[in-house]
Amino acid sequence: MDDKSNDVESDKVSEAPEAPEVPATLERIKHKIVVMSGKGGVGKSTVAANLALALGRKGYSVGLLDVDIHGPTIPEMLGVASETPIIENKKLVPVRVSENIKLISIAFMLPDKDSPVIWRGPMKSGVIRQFIGDVDWGELDYLVVDLPPGTGDESLSIAQMMPGSYALIVSTPQEIALLSVRKSINFAKMLKMQIVGIVENMSGFICPHCGEKTDLFKSGRVKSVAEEFKIPFLGSIPIDPEIVESGDRGTPFILRHRDSLSGKVFEEIVSTIEEFVAKG
Repeated sequence: MDDKSNDVESDKVSEAPEAPEVPATLERIKHKIVVMSGKGGVGKSTVAANLALALGRKGYSVGLLDVDIHGPTIPEMLGVASETPIIENKKLVPVRVSENIKLISIAFMLPDKDSPVIWRGPMKSGVIRQFIGDVDWGELDYLVVDLPPGTGDESLSIAQMMPGSYALIVSTPQEIALLSVRKSINFAKMLKMQIVGIVENMSGFICPHCGEKTDLFKSGRVKSVAEEFKIPFLGSIPIDPEIVESGDRGTPFILRHRDSLSGKVFEEIVSTIEEFVAKG
């Protein structure tokens, strides 16, 4: 293949598909925060769930949209996996996690929690459109979206269906994770998403006995990437056994351990997001 052909193929790869129609329901949602990561296993869903709860604690009306179609975990993490959304006036009503927090996830529609979702791209895009346009979210201050890892169908669908959304990127300090997170940053920029910042998750280990923090990976790497790309660094969340236990028990960490080091980091992240979105 000659150089000209290579240029053509490269152009095809860089071109995004035509943007779908924006659902009217978004007009009633003030701010959309899309939580994304370059790779799996970085604790993105934990960050998304606790971010939504931290926003809720401040009195905001919050929707939590789990679009990790193949690996939905948030209903289990929040202790509402046994709930079922109902339909009213031809709209799907989200499950109430608390008085001011609503949740929709494909997990609610599966026969059981072990059922796999074996879908190609168009089917995933279709259900995401339904989760945005056919769900009665009502008036929301924030809609927090938990994306699957990477920059595939789900990420592209959300970015195109939700113009004006903000990207919050999660990474661990490992170099292999940072290789992927750079792709997420560039994805957000290419799709014209404002990046509210990047969070360093699993940043050191907090001993449950003495409270001492031990760095398991080299520290400062995520902050360096934030500086490299000139995006805000939102903070470091350590590996805390209580975060793991809370997720497994379905008892949200931020509601039980607000005064812990990790709890305070989540509060600081929320304050930074408030300031960022206020600037428009």
